[in-house]
Amino acid sequence: MIEYRNLKIALLGAGSVGSRVAELLLEHGDELASRVGAGLELVGIAVRDVDAERAVNLPRDLFTTDAESLILSADIVIELMGGIEPARSYILKSLNSGADVVTGNKALLALHGTELFEAAEQVGAQLFYEAAAGGAIPIIRPLRDSLAGDRVKRILGIVNGTTNFILDRMDVDGDTLEGALATATALGYAEADPTADIEGYDAAQKAAILARLAFHSAVPVEAVYREGITGVTAEQVERARRAGYVVKLLAICERVVDPVTGSEGIAARVHPALVSRLHPLAAVHGAKNAVFVEAEAAGDLMFYGAGAGGLETASAVLGDLVSAARRHVAGGPGVAESLTASLPVVEIGKVQTRYQITIEVVDATGVLAKIAGVFSDHDVSVETLEQSPAAAAAPGAEHITATLVIVTHRASEEALAATVASLAGNAAVATVTSVMRVEGA
Repeated sequence: MIEYRNLKIALLGAGSVGSRVAELLLEHGDELASRVGAGLELVGIAVRDVDAERAVNLPRDLFTTDAESLILSADIVIELMGGIEPARSYILKSLNSGADVVTGNKALLALHGTELFEAAEQVGAQLFYEAAAGGAIPIIRPLRDSLAGDRVKRILGIVNGTTNFILDRMDVDGDTLEGALATATALGYAEADPTADIEGYDAAQKAAILARLAFHSAVPVEAVYREGITGVTAEQVERARRAGYVVKLLAICERVVDPVTGSEGIAARVHPALVSRLHPLAAVHGAKNAVFVEAEAAGDLMFYGAGAGGLETASAVLGDLVSAARRHVAGGPGVAESLTASLPVVEIGKVQTRYQITIEVVDATGVLAKIAGVFSDHDVSVETLEQSPAAAAAPGAEHITATLVIVTHRASEEALAATVASLAGNAAVATVTSVMRVEGA
């Protein structure tokens, strides 16, 4: 067997993930080299401050602030800086120099993925990004390679560990959202500023990446409908539990067919939803992530594991590094991203889903008929209706009210939203207490 030369590896960033990647690469370099067929030489780590404290003890002579020179000396560049700039510029410089790139930068890929993949294709390099959508969960390769000959219909993903931890605490322990968030922060699951997680921005970036892969079409992150979990109450979670559901923040990517024209498009959305406790996603607890894929031929598949964490994410990065190194040894150009389908991204109003609507109604004769009329007017069919006994009128209240919990059949989001608006304005309805989508059934 002819020995291949050592491959030079440049690492950009030495945070929780980057430092772990460097540590594992130095510790297990010989073993990784035996899998590749070439030595893997870490030639440097670019950082802003070479003297900063780090959780992992790494050789000081590896550190440099000269990222550009480091890039030009490398065969493979691992970008773990995060953020948009200078990460974007460094990745473009790496690709244009002929180096393959491994990244876990979901925000960058969601915003500039098309530009980066085109740059890689032009020079025959390749961009690897397994760590960008599911942490340690292997989901990029299955979508890009294993399911390339199948037709993915739908993806349901719990792709943010912080929000899953919070909602799980609310479900299992009866916490409020504020209390569960405080616990998540104390345990290190939530950042000091948790906005990206709890408002759904992180999940929306991952949804854009997953939709792009699954449907071979460009999906801009701004086209992903987004709602966070800040409006979820302990009462909603408890009501869901009594009805046999659990509340999860889902990233949903699916094919949508226009019923009038028959043309096909893509919908990508992130929002809290009710998931049946019989669905596999309901069993995803704590800060774990899972991606549930519905494919035409393969059927239902679920990928489960750690969605974050320095050591766990480093596993995905090193898997990409081995793949990139093998490509160098084998020779030939990188594999281009497939965007040939070019399906349009449709608005949320065209999506078909189900609602659970909780309303307080005036406890009087004929109210149910009026409520049924509102649903009929918007062509929305009721699947189940549960009525709680009327409570005694509160002091000063004009009417005695009863609680109705209505679950609809599938209908367009547009029709369901219009139904809720009509209910809110109906004289028989005292208040619309809660509206949640029902998914996974």
